[in-house]
Amino acid sequence: MNEKQAWSVSGLPTLFAFIAAYVAVVAAFIYGASQQSPPFIIGAMFTTVMLTLLTKGFFQVQPNQGKVMQLFGRYAGTVRDEGLRWTNPFYSKRDVSLRVRNFESSKLKVNDSEGNPIEIGAVVVWQVVDTAEAVFRVDDYEDFVQIQSEAALRQMATSYPYDSHDTGEPALLSHPKVVNQHLRDEIQERLGRAGVDVIEARITHLAYAQEIAQAMLQRQQAGAIIAARTRIVEGAVSMVEMALQQLHGRGVVTLDEERKAAMVSNLLVVLCGERAIQPVVNAGTLHH
Repeated sequence: MNEKQAWSVSGLPTLFAFIAAYVAVVAAFIYGASQQSPPFIIGAMFTTVMLTLLTKGFFQVQPNQGKVMQLFGRYAGTVRDEGLRWTNPFYSKRDVSLRVRNFESSKLKVNDSEGNPIEIGAVVVWQVVDTAEAVFRVDDYEDFVQIQSEAALRQMATSYPYDSHDTGEPALLSHPKVVNQHLRDEIQERLGRAGVDVIEARITHLAYAQEIAQAMLQRQQAGAIIAARTRIVEGAVSMVEMALQQLHGRGVVTLDEERKAAMVSNLLVVLCGERAIQPVVNAGTLHH
């Protein structure tokens, strides 16, 4: 069932017409009472009852709000025109907000694609775009948004690892744009049937579960140390190679393979060591 426009007219001109009709009815009633004319009196009373019944057709529509109309249980359409309106007095009316709204999920505990327990939360920005589907396709569209958003968040979280560990693959921690787009598409697929458009969805909370947080922290620290050591060694080797080339090119000293090995060893110790190096002054020859 898709949304359609319900019949209604502007309320202010109709209100003035009703006021004029009431004035005419009062005048007719007074005239009938003064002339003792039962037809005038009965007609005035009947017209008053009808006008009172017809006044039930007045209603107001707030900005960014829709009125869903039903006639004896059948969907008659939706009115989105702002202001005072008048329609069939037998229509039942239900307000549906068309404003942009936020939903923030609770912190869910799920497993990522590698089986690690994590905590994840998200915020979803959504808006009703089809009032008929929102009202008649599901029992409670607001509750539907909440449940389906959290279900989509769980499903999305199981598709990625928490961290890529420098592999370049998409991960929850390192690829927020990819993850947020996937989450939005996942939620939109579920909420589209309820006439809801998902404007934005993004992760607001992401952390390892408490029972493995310490172990994962140590793993991250170890990975950082390994990466730093690798960078240091690569730089040290380049510096040693450059030093040997410049010493040989400038003719400063001629070193055999054994002395080159000793020099390389000393330079690597100096460049890669964590502590400050204590220099030793050799007062003898190169061999002593």
